Amino acid sequence: MDSKTDDKTRAQQRLLELRDSIDNIDASLIHLLAERFKLTEKVGELKADHGLPPADESREARQVARLRVLAEESHLDPEFAEKFLAFTVAEVIRRHERIAESRER
Repeated sequence: MDSKTDDKTRAQQRLLELRDSIDNIDASLIHLLAERFKLTEKVGELKADHGLPPADESREARQVARLRVLAEESHLDPEFAEKFLAFTVAEVIRRHERIAESRER
């Protein structure tokens, strides 16, 4: 085997190793999101039972600020972190609204 073939083989092996690690992280993220949504479901039920609004803009603003700092400290693009949070919060609010509607019936 020549050195180019050896280099390519090592690169392919390293690629597999990196992808395995990425797959493990993706699985962890899914499990964490599932746990987060279990908790936000309880929050939604509590809000619905006590007539509280599904959205809490002041909390959301504090979370954005907090996560932007965490992102910067972790060398993650704060804009990406904010978009990810906005996407997640939008889904949480949608679910809270659904819970509130089901309690009104």
